[in-house]
Amino acid sequence: MNCFLFFIQLKLLPTLLFCFAMGRHLPTGPRTALYALIGALSVLPLGLLTKAAEDEDAGRPTRLQRVKRGWVWNQFFVLEEYTGLEPLYIGKLHSDMDKGDGSIKYILNGEGAGTTFTIDDGTGDIHAIQRLDREVKSQYVLRAQARNRLTDRPLEPESEFIVKIQDINDNEPRFLDGPYQATVPEMSQIGTSVIHLTATDADDPTYGNSARVVYSILEGQPYFSVDAKTGMVRVSLADMDREIRENYTVLIQAKDMGGQLGGLAGTTTVNITLSDINDNPPMFEQRLYQMSVPESAPVGSVVGRVWAKDRDIGVNSEMKYSIIDGDGRDTFDVSTDPSNLFGIITVKKPLDFETKPSYTLKVEGANTQPEAVPRHRGTFKDVTIVHVSVEDVDEPPRFDASSYYVEMREDAVAGAQLRTVSARDPDAANNTVRYYIEKSSDPQKNFYIDITSGSLMTVRLLDREEVCWHNITVLAMEMNNPSQISSVSVAVKVLDVNDNLPSLADFSEVYVCENAKAGQLIQTVTAEDADEPQAGHHFTYSLAPEATNNPNFTLRDNQDNTAWILTRRGGWSQSEQSLYYLPIVISDGEQPVQSSTSTLTVRVCSCDHKGSVMTCNAEAYSLPASLSRGALIAILCCIFVLLVMILLMLSLRTHRKKPFLCDEEENVHENIVRYDDEGGGEEDTEAFDIAAMWNPREAHHHVGKMRQDMLPEIESLSRYVPQACVMGGGDSSVHGYVLAKLLEADFDPCAPPYDSLQTYAYEGECSVAESLSSLQSGTSNADHEYDYLNDWGPRFKKLADMYGVLETNSPPLW
Repeated sequence: MNCFLFFIQLKLLPTLLFCFAMGRHLPTGPRTALYALIGALSVLPLGLLTKAAEDEDAGRPTRLQRVKRGWVWNQFFVLEEYTGLEPLYIGKLHSDMDKGDGSIKYILNGEGAGTTFTIDDGTGDIHAIQRLDREVKSQYVLRAQARNRLTDRPLEPESEFIVKIQDINDNEPRFLDGPYQATVPEMSQIGTSVIHLTATDADDPTYGNSARVVYSILEGQPYFSVDAKTGMVRVSLADMDREIRENYTVLIQAKDMGGQLGGLAGTTTVNITLSDINDNPPMFEQRLYQMSVPESAPVGSVVGRVWAKDRDIGVNSEMKYSIIDGDGRDTFDVSTDPSNLFGIITVKKPLDFETKPSYTLKVEGANTQPEAVPRHRGTFKDVTIVHVSVEDVDEPPRFDASSYYVEMREDAVAGAQLRTVSARDPDAANNTVRYYIEKSSDPQKNFYIDITSGSLMTVRLLDREEVCWHNITVLAMEMNNPSQISSVSVAVKVLDVNDNLPSLADFSEVYVCENAKAGQLIQTVTAEDADEPQAGHHFTYSLAPEATNNPNFTLRDNQDNTAWILTRRGGWSQSEQSLYYLPIVISDGEQPVQSSTSTLTVRVCSCDHKGSVMTCNAEAYSLPASLSRGALIAILCCIFVLLVMILLMLSLRTHRKKPFLCDEEENVHENIVRYDDEGGGEEDTEAFDIAAMWNPREAHHHVGKMRQDMLPEIESLSRYVPQACVMGGGDSSVHGYVLAKLLEADFDPCAPPYDSLQTYAYEGECSVAESLSSLQSGTSNADHEYDYLNDWGPRFKKLADMYGVLETNSPPLW
């Protein structure tokens, strides 16, 4: 009977579920009444069947039998999302021992007992006091037990039953990852997959159609479509071009209940972007480009750029440029800029307007990626023409060589020509060029260059031993435009000439031991030479001719640029002779052969038995045994004091010497000086040394002391002096000396100026003027007549004017 009741309720369950689903679309009042009717129908069989069972048991005779478990069923089914105001009736528990007298109490335990589910402890009715959601929890496990109300003793063991929450369509499909981003290549064929969408429905997929989803497209036709079952979005329009339209927005709907009326739906957005493919050929902006570049532009200079535009983007628009033809393909080059879009034309070789003023280039631009659409073979490409004009500029002079190399012997005479450098103005004007040497490159001014011809010459002798290389810079400048200057380097190598004497190297003094034997080697000597012959040095050694028969030493030339100094005898002694000098003649092997003599000093030293020097001082052998060092110092001090005393006496004696005129008043000199003409300045009084008159023997002739200021205007009076007086002998030596000096002064063009009259202690006896001195003139009272002064010429004109009588009738001398 219990199994039959359970079957009947299962047959009614779909009908109840359908009624419940339809009730969600009704207003609140009717929907509440419908839910109450469904609850009554679900529990009605239980009451009827329970009552029938009780009646059947009452009619049977009473007998002893095993107590059976009295639960009607062990599972309860209840619909989710009940929204009524009263608690939802779940079911009824009933024990066979319940006689209806209220002595049995029902107890409910397990999941949700007391919070979600309650039970009437007297009747066993179970109600849900909270809203049930299958998507939160699909079933509850409960335990029930019948107890004696008075003793609280269990009448039956505790039994377990399950309350299952049955699903209704209360959740719409959801796209959990939306909105979506998708990419598809342009020009894709119809049916090309774009993206796969999946909508999730929280309802029970195993019961009914609540979770059966159907997809459809709301927006995005006719470009895209969606598979109703799988949710795969596909291309539905062929040859969509990214260059026309790149972005599309597609709205996709997912509906449950298999898409039937009353099903719930959810939507999402798919943003679809067409990716680029290489389906557009490049095309130059211009069919002909005009560019210009100055002829002075260095190699690598940018001339201009070209651009083959491509409607594609990314790698599909990257270009590679090349010059495929034209007369400038060897002069210019083209490369792609870092963005791989533009072609940069640069100078590949130096330009010359005078040689070629223009060039034509045929430039090709091609995609680096192959064509995606198989309509053509190979890659997309395009061709343009570039015309490059070379602009004329005023260029500096250009040398005929980038650098010059000159070799010159160091014995070349000053003024020897090295070579001629040549430069010309490359412009059409062909201006004249002038040459100069940069001062900083030739600080010693060893070279000279002809300003017009460019001939490079030496100014002084070159010495390879001082400077073996000269790097000079020659400048070429346009005469009409000095700002145009170019330079070239001239390397001058000075070739070696054997012009240096060889000499001993490192050794100027050696020693020989006192115990040295005959034939013993005392030193190996080498030579050095500032010259550097190409074949190397070849020195020869020999003793000087005066030392050829030297009894003490001999020299052996080893023919390897070294020589040995050997002893000829033994028995050396410092006391006899401590130093020996050995002249050695050294000759080099180059032409012209250079020889020199170097003196080697050989010192005799005291050595031990191993040949090590002990002392080379000869003091112990030169001093007497009885003379100590202190005594020698005392003797030297005495000698020094004696020398000082002698020098002091000589100095005092010199100070006591008197001149010929002892009395200072007797040393009277008269100087008559003219100031109407410019004289020689301080040289007037310094031109003649009066001290020479006191001692004629100490007179010195100052050779080369020349006067350049003026010459005498008249001849000297010495022309009146007879030759006999000049060359006289006897006691007139002083007079002859003075007259000779006068004669020499008269004929000397460098004599002192005539306005300085020198007066001497003794005048010559043969002088026409006799004595001109005023000495002893006071002893005579006679009147002096000075008319003769007028006959002496211009030198005595002042005296004649002062003392003589001027004859008015006589004509002047000048």
